[in-house]
Amino acid sequence: MSSATAPHRVSTAPSLVVTLENCPEAAAVARDVAGDFLQGLGPPPDRDAADAVVLIVSELVTNAVRHTHTRTCTLSLAAGPGIVTVGVADASPRPPCERDPDVRGEGGGFGWPMVRRLAVSTSVETSPHGKTVSAVVARVNRPSAA
Repeated sequence: MSSATAPHRVSTAPSLVVTLENCPEAAAVARDVAGDFLQGLGPPPDRDAADAVVLIVSELVTNAVRHTHTRTCTLSLAAGPGIVTVGVADASPRPPCERDPDVRGEGGGFGWPMVRRLAVSTSVETSPHGKTVSAVVARVNRPSAA
């Protein structure tokens, strides 16, 4: 039996792990990796969910580069039924801390609250070897209340 098109495959549990050097380009590389990962899912997350995943990846990797002073961080992405889980691990045991946002744009403070708002859930796991900050995003964005 032959077919002119490939069968549609539903991917429910693919995952990817990438180690990144903690340098200014790390967030851009992580965004590209995340975008490619999401495009490879079948079916892919809706646009709002994909944007949320990429934004969370960018923020968590940026935080690892800016605040941990470690050589590398590890980005992990995993897709499950209805969700995408983002994890960023580094060798610093310091968890993210909530700060008052600097509305003048000089000191940051917007990232961690934004990650927590975009994700269905977040967690921080610490160990003697560092920490992993994780965020779970629904593959289909929930409609916002009007």
